[in-house]
Amino acid sequence: MSEYRFHLQKYRPGSKTVCPKCGRKSCFTRYVDGNAQITFPNHVGKCDHINSCGYHYTPKKYFQDNPTIKETMIEQNNRSDTPSRAVKPIAKPLSSSAPQTSYLPSDWVSQSMQKFDINPLYRYLTKVAGKEKTDRLFDLYKIGTSKMWNGATVFWQIDIHGNVRAGKIMGYDPETGHRIKEPFSQVSWVHSVKKIHDFHMKQCLFGEHMLSGNSAEQSIKTIAIVESEKTALIAALFIPDFIWLATGGMHGCFNSKAMQVLCGREVILFPDLKATEEWKRKTAMLHSICKRATCSDLLETMATDEQHEAGLDIADLLLMEDTPQMILARMVERNPALQLLIDELDLALAE
Repeated sequence: MSEYRFHLQKYRPGSKTVCPKCGRKSCFTRYVDGNAQITFPNHVGKCDHINSCGYHYTPKKYFQDNPTIKETMIEQNNRSDTPSRAVKPIAKPLSSSAPQTSYLPSDWVSQSMQKFDINPLYRYLTKVAGKEKTDRLFDLYKIGTSKMWNGATVFWQIDIHGNVRAGKIMGYDPETGHRIKEPFSQVSWVHSVKKIHDFHMKQCLFGEHMLSGNSAEQSIKTIAIVESEKTALIAALFIPDFIWLATGGMHGCFNSKAMQVLCGREVILFPDLKATEEWKRKTAMLHSICKRATCSDLLETMATDEQHEAGLDIADLLLMEDTPQMILARMVERNPALQLLIDELDLALAE
């Protein structure tokens, strides 16, 4: 048995997968947790081709890029009656000289907000809501397009002061809108791709920059918080009365420091089904920060056993009924000449 808690998976037939960098098959070994408490994403591992590829994404680097995962481990360790000794090195207190938060250049955001025609998530959302609404949505949330994975989506995390905290790169299927997880999970970070050394990421809520608006209407709008960035976008299309933000995962940036920007606001949490109990426990944290904070049980009430198992989120609920744009997109797919007619007569769907 390895003396290290986090180590490369022991080889067995079929255990080696596709390298997320060079794309070669059966050459990538993932890292595993000896305590079986953490399941690392598929891109945390090492490629066999040291010289020609050299990809090696360690657990240490993963925790540096995802500090809230470490914080969650610490919280879980502190709640445990018999904490694991292996967790202690990770849970050691930060020194008084903790590194300052790193930021990315703001012009990287504007430079990325183009070439949406190759962005799979953009292409999917235009089928859901149409080009005009999708353009407005991408501009509002400052969504970018990456050169990686044929135009993957960049979800910029811009804080309430306008600082660019991070850029999460994610690949999507343009037909289904689902994340691409096979043969490996298409997810990375801008600072990792750009090879920025000593980058100290401190995540903020996705969409947080919208809280800086000075309009009276913005200041009284209820804040709705979901897990995934894509869910926030879809919910914003269907329920624009709320300001929709995302934590970037079940835990993501859901911690007391990141939530201070919600001071004095009314907040409703809409967790995925598999995270409902965890988010209900965390709601107590918000009571001392927010004017009012509740955790919605809408999905719990409506979901079937199969949907519970699948981890349904509010976006899935909103998309259960096809929108007019989705119906039209299928009609055009069956008969491309219909699009020529629409363009020629400058037709538009009635609201």
